Amino acid sequence: MAILVIAEHDNAALKAATLHTVGAARKMGDDIHVLVAGAGCAAVAAEAARIEGVSRVKLADAPHYGEQLAENLAALVATQAAGYSHILAPATTFGKNVAPRVAAVLDVAQISDITGVESADTFVRPIYAGNALATVKSADAVKVVTVRATNFDAAPKGGASAPVESIAAAPDLGLSRLLGRELTKSARPELTAARIIVSGGRGVGSAENYHRLLEPLADKLGAALGASRAAVDAGFVPNDYQVGQTGKIVAPELYIAVGISGAIQHLAGMKDSKVIVAINKDPDAPIFQVADYGLVGDLFALVPELTAEL
Repeated sequence: MAILVIAEHDNAALKAATLHTVGAARKMGDDIHVLVAGAGCAAVAAEAARIEGVSRVKLADAPHYGEQLAENLAALVATQAAGYSHILAPATTFGKNVAPRVAAVLDVAQISDITGVESADTFVRPIYAGNALATVKSADAVKVVTVRATNFDAAPKGGASAPVESIAAAPDLGLSRLLGRELTKSARPELTAARIIVSGGRGVGSAENYHRLLEPLADKLGAALGASRAAVDAGFVPNDYQVGQTGKIVAPELYIAVGISGAIQHLAGMKDSKVIVAINKDPDAPIFQVADYGLVGDLFALVPELTAEL
């Protein structure tokens, strides 16, 4: 049977997490379909059709899909579920909003945040904030799965263009409406797709210090900026900077943690980074247990010195 991947996009382009989700789907089977639902999103469907491994793209283009509201989108996915053995979504805010609703409508158990595929019905997922891995086998006729994008290679683009099939839109349920959207615009890389991330924690002290110390370092490295939950809660930076169990899961090539003690919830979101550098005045901080390189000292002296050396 075929596998259906729910595409995350902004009506103009696919999000990178969708490519990683297709990469996971390729470990489960060969017949992969992508569902693109949006408004004026034909370009997204054409982009999805060029992903290697995708054999068909289903396009639902209607005004009430423009804002990707979970209620309408889940209802559409449920109407398309027949004939699919798996329904996949990225384990992003988007996927976490849509997939549970799909699973509920189909009356099956969701398998959340998988990090590995053992077979078509057996998956690996973290539990206890990533301190243990559970192997889960599902007997459900259709398996609703969310995929931790950082653990799977992105499916490459540039393959032969798959056929794009227009499908009928489901009715607008009218259960929710978008009142507004606040987006943080930055010239820096997007956090979940960045090769290098510089993150600050409570030890930075203030929003002024965060920007004064970390932005020059990030600019020198071409890095994205992140933060611990403590820094976000203290108002140093917006919520979308948060890395951790209740924020974004990242796995860059280089992760620099400045003034972050290393609470278990933060480690769950970044400990798969290839190289971790920690700067903290407390030599017993938990962050040093996962760090490849550690600098013990005053970050207000070490960070400017590091930036000057670059």
